[in-house]
Amino acid sequence: MTQERPEYYRIGYGEDFGLTALTELLSRPGSGTGLADALGYAEGLADQYEGEASVELGEDARRLLASEVPEHILQTVWLASSGKGFDPHDHGMNNREWLEKISELSTARLRQNRRSHTPPPVRPVRDAVLCQAVVAEIRAMVADLNRISALPDLVDALEQVATGADVDLGLRLFLRVLKARSVPVEYERYRRLLALGWQLGFPPAVVHDGLHIIWPPVTTSRQGIEGDFGLSRLARLFTAGWHHRTARAAVRNAMTGDGYERPPGSEAAILLEDTRRVLQSTLSDDAIILLWLAATDRGYSIDERGVSGQDWLAQIADMCEEHLAEVAPTYVPVTSAIRADIGDAVLREIQQVAPLAADTVISPAFRPLEGASVMKALAQVVTQVDPDLGFRLFLRTLEVLRLPITQEQYARYEDLSRHFQYGEDHLLFSVDHLVLRT
Repeated sequence: MTQERPEYYRIGYGEDFGLTALTELLSRPGSGTGLADALGYAEGLADQYEGEASVELGEDARRLLASEVPEHILQTVWLASSGKGFDPHDHGMNNREWLEKISELSTARLRQNRRSHTPPPVRPVRDAVLCQAVVAEIRAMVADLNRISALPDLVDALEQVATGADVDLGLRLFLRVLKARSVPVEYERYRRLLALGWQLGFPPAVVHDGLHIIWPPVTTSRQGIEGDFGLSRLARLFTAGWHHRTARAAVRNAMTGDGYERPPGSEAAILLEDTRRVLQSTLSDDAIILLWLAATDRGYSIDERGVSGQDWLAQIADMCEEHLAEVAPTYVPVTSAIRADIGDAVLREIQQVAPLAADTVISPAFRPLEGASVMKALAQVVTQVDPDLGFRLFLRTLEVLRLPITQEQYARYEDLSRHFQYGEDHLLFSVDHLVLRT
């Protein structure tokens, strides 16, 4: 992480910001092209976050103004990144005059909050290693950039901004050019751009949103997953106090949680695999209901709604299939090989906790669920369905019951997590807080 600029995601940004957010607004179909329209978009952008968004907008403009990048380069990059949605030359201004207006507008908005505010000195990011990496990505797409733009020397213009003005803004403007013309970006290049954005403190959406990514095929791989996933993650979303208006909305939220590095449909494929495993197993409907109620801490009581366990899982599976048909129409559901060799190890962990769980209940104030019955159902998942799913639901149940874990137990859980190829954060997000540490 470069130390010259803030980590934008830490100060509240979740999407694009500054000058590139403005070019995105101007590039939208149907956006106004007059000077009043453009100034209106800039004023609206500066007003976001109670006026704090004006900091980055003004800073971006002043970085370009403080550089020695010539007018024709600024013109080329501006038109390419805004999709020619607004051309300052059409309104009697050159680009530096337009940037001055943006800087003045941003400063005026800040002064509404801080009456004596004076813009700080410009501190461009000119890290040599980052510059070299960004320029390499620009040059690697020279054929695509020349194909989509009739503007002269677009590649050279983008390079000059990255090296002569600011590599942070240079990368964002390069991304905006790609997005404005829907240039296809291969997955490996996308991951490199994502990594560069991370080094500059961008929220991932700055790279991801609007970029035409050529995704690899959807799989049920755990690569890139942070925390829980599949049926155990879905249950977590239904914990008491869940905020979705309907149960289907909560399921939709879970199955679209692919993150920024996985192909769209990845989480739905994993959730579908979990639900199909249970539906195709010999697990009783009573056991399915009990496990769901336990994993959700009775946050969504399907028994109170007259819904059977199998019917509920069938609804989830249908939603996953519908979503996959939309975002990954070539995906064919697969069932990964079960790690039966690890089943005995998972059972031993459940059996070790069972005596302590026998003295606990879930939802003691309303139709309580005995901890002993839940542990018995978890063991059935391991033997009749899948040790992997059984272990994830076991971890979720420990969290619900708030059962203490020794450091020795936690070490064994870490070993099992590695065998099942969980991410490093899986235990951290679930049971790490339950460990008894001396």
